[in-house]
Amino acid sequence: MRRIIVAAALAVLVVAVPLLALSQTKDNVKRNQDVIREYIGILNSGDMKAASMYIAEDSKNFGRPVGREGMRLTLEDIRTTFPDFRLEIMEMVAEGDSVVVRCTFSGTHRGVGKRPVNGGMLVGVEPTQKHFEVQHIHWYRLRDGKIVEHWATRDDIGMMRQLGLLPPVASPNTK
Repeated sequence: MRRIIVAAALAVLVVAVPLLALSQTKDNVKRNQDVIREYIGILNSGDMKAASMYIAEDSKNFGRPVGREGMRLTLEDIRTTFPDFRLEIMEMVAEGDSVVVRCTFSGTHRGVGKRPVNGGMLVGVEPTQKHFEVQHIHWYRLRDGKIVEHWATRDDIGMMRQLGLLPPVASPNTK
């Protein structure tokens, strides 16, 4: 009888432990998505100091160690260059410690960039006062509710064309 009870207990553990781990993983994934939604909301509000609190002290941007302070300075430069910038989430997917967001990035060029963000193409460029809207994909890796890595694919060329800083796409010749 004792062997039956031990075998039953082991069978319950074999089923319960993976389910518990799956539940914890799903909870962590949801928490990471919530963190990124909050982070983007605060970015949109313009409070870069508060937004930087979502970033780990040892964070990396595009694989380079920049830390929280480096990210804050970059975010402030983007806000200075585009005081009305907005990120609008179109889609979000998450797995494990990663959250990927496809979004629109829009704003009006009203300031002079000082840091080599946006492909470095706006450093020292006088404001055009033109509005743009392009798509971005941002990939975040989180640890303990903080962003530890950030990667992005942006349409900097499209943004520069909309700002009038690059020529429009040439039309194909048709005969």
